[in-house]
Amino acid sequence: MSRSLSTEQLEHMASLSGLEFLRTAFALEDRPPFIGDLFEMHAEELEHGTATLSIPTRPSFANPLGVLHGGAAATLLDSVMGCSVHTTLEAGIGYGTLELKVNYIRTVPIDGRRLTGTGTVIHVGRQVATAEGKVVDEAGRLVAHGTTTCLIYG
Repeated sequence: MSRSLSTEQLEHMASLSGLEFLRTAFALEDRPPFIGDLFEMHAEELEHGTATLSIPTRPSFANPLGVLHGGAAATLLDSVMGCSVHTTLEAGIGYGTLELKVNYIRTVPIDGRRLTGTGTVIHVGRQVATAEGKVVDEAGRLVAHGTTTCLIYG
């Protein structure tokens, strides 16, 4: 079942800064689904210029070798880096990923351990923004890191 926001909710969301929008969107209980639901993504921290999100590992995220598929870490990186950019934007301004670069450091078991990704803005201009991110496991070991370039529009 697809949920949708009321006209009033949509107007309210459109009036929020990027940071306010993200904080509100992650807190809404009855909201439309998004990619974070598929990964059971949880917002750990959202501040101006930075975003920290986490996901659990699980067997359905496995690659054919039985360890975490790299796409799960890439999705987490794309999310935290994009959200870090979004936290800096004014109301009514959006962004999209133009480029994503991911470096994988270690394999990750699919046993329920939580991965935490943190994205940090490097630069936000009028049309382009860049950010960097890293994903660590519960022991604080680096799993993957990356960079992104985002297009600013609005």
